[in-house]
Amino acid sequence: MIEAKSFIEQAKAAGFSLYTGVPCSYLKPFINYVIDAPDLEYIGATNEGDAVAIASGAEIAGRRSVVMFQNSGFGNTVSPLTSLNMIFKVPVLVITTWRGEPGGAHDEPQHELMGQITGELFDLMRIKWEFFPAEESQVAAVIERAVKHMDSTGTPFGLVMKKDTVAPHKLTSKPKPKPFGSISPADAAIRHAVTQGRPTRREVLSEVQKLTPAPHAVVATTGFTGRALYALDDRDSQLYMVGSMGCVSSFALGIAVAKPNRKVVALDGDGAITMRMGALATVGYERPKNMIHVLLDNEVHDSTGGQETVSHSLDLALVAHACGYPQVKFAASLAEFSAIYAEAMKSDTLTFIHIKTAPGESPDLPRPKVTPVQVAERFKKYLAS
Repeated sequence: MIEAKSFIEQAKAAGFSLYTGVPCSYLKPFINYVIDAPDLEYIGATNEGDAVAIASGAEIAGRRSVVMFQNSGFGNTVSPLTSLNMIFKVPVLVITTWRGEPGGAHDEPQHELMGQITGELFDLMRIKWEFFPAEESQVAAVIERAVKHMDSTGTPFGLVMKKDTVAPHKLTSKPKPKPFGSISPADAAIRHAVTQGRPTRREVLSEVQKLTPAPHAVVATTGFTGRALYALDDRDSQLYMVGSMGCVSSFALGIAVAKPNRKVVALDGDGAITMRMGALATVGYERPKNMIHVLLDNEVHDSTGGQETVSHSLDLALVAHACGYPQVKFAASLAEFSAIYAEAMKSDTLTFIHIKTAPGESPDLPRPKVTPVQVAERFKKYLAS
């Protein structure tokens, strides 16, 4: 058994300063230590996949990050680990607990199968892993191997933590509740009335590009949004997500936390935002002052054939408000969007901008000629400049 301090302080010396994840009783000492540490940061995610995206955003912005979760939620990480980290070559340190360890302590029935296949999941995703160190003398070597692998391959490294590996550590600090921002109830009638004359996706994206100068950054959700942004003007300041649907706001949150002195814009879609709506709660609580979350809502899954989403029956601006976004705006026209966006660029407040857009896209929409790895590398250099 080791002390939480021994691993975390040695990891800090290796550059790891941001931790994010979903709690597990095995991880309690770790999480408590990080929360109490004045020189470390812990972001509690609503699910494990969002935690991976948060850590990945911080990592690409130059801040070494650790993801922690119970193996029962390992499945939630498959999408971002396989289609974000492994494709863009973004390394993060993944610590998962080993509930349901075969031959280990008796555990709840829901952990039985996952306990049998935890290591196999890492293997299947081609992510190198080993067991979390159980002795103080093992810590330095494990961290060294993890960092060496991450630096040489650009891919994640996994550690599987057995029960009673880390000694208890009592939490001394308490979370601070945050007040709600303001939103006008009168906007509701406008939101649901805007059905005609909607701007196209490209018109909105064109305004984003026009109003987002260097050194600010833009991250676009997977599908037509990223491709359309690329088609308008390919820039080093832009990252076009592929796969990892619903993770754009979490990824942008990680960047915003790591790069507090530049604006980070997350371009989201209605299908994506409803897929991982819990991410809004994390972003709304963390409230990075330098982040703008734009929702382009055309009420369909455009890039997969135009099937309807349920956003026509939701008030997603009010959802963002309920999740703690201090500034929530609905743009009823392209001109209104431009004015709101320009103001948000000058503001020191997390802002959510919702605009209804027209469905459909040009059949000749190009796919990026730059590879995901090339996009990630130049984006990383841009953020570091």
